[in-house]
Amino acid sequence: MENNFKLEIVSPEKIIFSDKAIMVTLPSYEGEMSILKNHISIITFLRPGIVKVQKSEKNIEEFFVEDGTVEFFNDTLSLLSASIQNVKDLSKNFMDDLVKDTKDKLENIDITDHDRYILHHKLDAVKVIKF
Repeated sequence: MENNFKLEIVSPEKIIFSDKAIMVTLPSYEGEMSILKNHISIITFLRPGIVKVQKSEKNIEEFFVEDGTVEFFNDTLSLLSASIQNVKDLSKNFMDDLVKDTKDKLENIDITDHDRYILHHKLDAVKVIKF
């Protein structure tokens, strides 16, 4: 019996990923969430972090996401985001600019607690990406 389910990662411009997955780990506002076949139906929002897609026992792909929505229904996981990229496609310059921009925004005393929460998660996610 197959243990995988359908996964589609879609941005407004294109389909980023469309394949079967054994497990997907998502950075949701409720915390890190792993999805396996036959998971209960859910709809949730993504916070900045790393989406880990396990395609086989030893084949894992990682995607950096800043925001988005997720729906799991009938063994199909749909992830919609305008800000998702495969980690292997990220450049050091892009990440350095992202860190600088995020830190600059954190210095603004007028930002909301919600924005501060998001920006801190973005910095934490960037720290785990290796070049």
